[in-house]
Amino acid sequence: MKSLNRIKVPAGFWTGIHQLGIAPQDVARKARLPLTIITDQSVTTDQYFAIWQAYSDLIDDTAEGIIKLTTVFETAHYPPAVLATYHARDYRDALKRMARYKQMCPPESLRINEGDEDCTIELDWLYTEQSGPPMLVGITLAFLLELGRRGTGQPLTAKFVEFTHSMGDISALEAYFGCHIRIGANCNRLTLRRCDLDLPFVSYNEELLEILTPVLDKSLDEQQHSRSITEMVKWILKRSLSGGRPDIQIVASELGMSDRTLQRRLTEEGTSFKHLLTQVRHELSRVYLADPTFDIKEVAFMIGYEDQNSFYRAFRLWEGDTPFNWRTKHLGTSTI
Repeated sequence: MKSLNRIKVPAGFWTGIHQLGIAPQDVARKARLPLTIITDQSVTTDQYFAIWQAYSDLIDDTAEGIIKLTTVFETAHYPPAVLATYHARDYRDALKRMARYKQMCPPESLRINEGDEDCTIELDWLYTEQSGPPMLVGITLAFLLELGRRGTGQPLTAKFVEFTHSMGDISALEAYFGCHIRIGANCNRLTLRRCDLDLPFVSYNEELLEILTPVLDKSLDEQQHSRSITEMVKWILKRSLSGGRPDIQIVASELGMSDRTLQRRLTEEGTSFKHLLTQVRHELSRVYLADPTFDIKEVAFMIGYEDQNSFYRAFRLWEGDTPFNWRTKHLGTSTI
């Protein structure tokens, strides 16, 4: 299986911070990474997060760092996947392409939901339990709005922005996004006006898209095939079980494929969606029961059971004992 823990840092990042008067080698040193990181083709998730945190530390104010890098980043330095979004037909097409091709360069993951009047874009993390540094969170959401502004040629504003952590000078960020910003939210989310998604891109280039799209789609497909689909499905399930049971359509959609394709891929790896769901519930139940701060009823909810009795029956099948008895025997010991 190809490592899920390799991330490409676009060359434009280093060019952009240099334009802001920050030397790339200073970022590497601040991040306590070798200078070769500046020219490396890919880095680990930990290294990637360390680079962003180092930039944040060197720029002083998070909000200032977000706005400066987002606006200074030149279109000419966009990597091919982002270039395809900039030359999309309209804002909606650009955002959909961004969410799709983001899968090729984790750890950021974008979930787009269109309502009657609004469109929300929620930021999550692929293949890591860590949350990215606030600077990376802010840059990611700011760039989505910047993309719309550059593509449409209009001074678009967001409707609402939510961040889980402090972002420095909020007044400066509110001026940039053109809306109220909430700090301390339960997720990082950008809310746009749905009508703005219909705006055509003045940068639309059909000929370029006809060249880029097949290449990017093929690259994404090859990348997904090179990874263990089993591990990716288990990762998604672990992040979405709480309070419900995600079905195969939801997970397939997260992976950018049809449920039929996902079923076929899992069969090729000698497993099934139902088996993985059970396996994930079993694994998580042991982790949560080993933590005395969780009530057993909470554990049932956290692994997707609506009632405690269903959890008890399942756990007896897995362990041959009740959750309470198992916890009593294993409390304070390593369970996985």
